[in-house]
Amino acid sequence: MMSMRGASADAMADLRDELGSVLSGGTDAERVGDDLFSVARLLRSDAGLRRVVTDVSIPADAKQGLVREILAGKADDRSLSLISTAVGHRWTASRDLADALERLGEIAVVRSAGDESERLGDELFTVTQLVNDNPGLRDALSDPARSVDDKSALLGRLLDGKALPATVTLAEQALTGSYRTVSAALTEYQKVAAEVHDESVAQVRSARALSEQEQQRLAEALRRQYGRSIHLNVLVDPHLVGGLRVEIGDDVIDGSVSSRLDDARRRLAG
Repeated sequence: MMSMRGASADAMADLRDELGSVLSGGTDAERVGDDLFSVARLLRSDAGLRRVVTDVSIPADAKQGLVREILAGKADDRSLSLISTAVGHRWTASRDLADALERLGEIAVVRSAGDESERLGDELFTVTQLVNDNPGLRDALSDPARSVDDKSALLGRLLDGKALPATVTLAEQALTGSYRTVSAALTEYQKVAAEVHDESVAQVRSARALSEQEQQRLAEALRRQYGRSIHLNVLVDPHLVGGLRVEIGDDVIDGSVSSRLDDARRRLAG
C-alpha cells in the first residue's frame, strides 16, 4: 500500500513524527487508531470530499476547517489535530491521503500494545496462518455477500479472550482496509509491528519445530548479519526434509535439504 513519492512521501514522514509526539503524551493510542481508520474509510467512500481535501487550489485552512466541522464530536481531539495537519499537506495523488491515514492508524494500534509488542507480532502471525490454513474461514472472510459486521463477529468469536485488543482491532481492520485480502493485510501488519520497534520480520521454514534456544541462536545470527533485531515467524514444513529456509524481505537464505536435492537433480539432468 505505502509506495508514496514526492510530496506525499514528505507529508507521510512529517505525520509519522507528529503521531509519535501525540502518542508519547499518554494519548489513547487505540482510540487514535480507530479514528484514523474511520476517516480513511470516509475518504475512500466519498469521492467529493476526497477531491476537496486534496485540492491544491483550495487554501489549507479552508480544508482544515471543513474537516474539523465534519468530525467535531466524532473524533478524539488529538486525532482531529493529526487529521487536520494531514489535510493541510500537499499530496501527490488524492488516494495517498487515505492511505497515509490508514498506515498511521496501523502504527497507533501497534503502539497501543505497549510492552506486549512481541506478543502482538506472534498473534498476528498466528491469525494469518489460521486464515491461510482454513479455506472455509478464508472464504467466509472474503465473501462479498456477508456484511462486515458479520465477518467481524466471526473473527470476534475466534479471538475472544485469546488475543490482545490490538490484535483484534487489526484483524477487524483487515476486513475493511485497502489491502487485497485479509491475509495480505495481516502480513503487512506484522511488518508494521516490527518496523515500529526497529525490527525486521523473518519467515523461517523448518522441517521440524525449533526449540526456544535454536530460535534465539538463529535470531542472534540474523541480527548480526542485518544489523537490527529480527522477529522470527517459524513454520514447520516437512517437505524441506531437513535444514531451514529463511526469507527476510527480498532476501532468501535457503539451507534446506530439499533445496540441495533439487540442485543436485538439476546438475545431474544438465
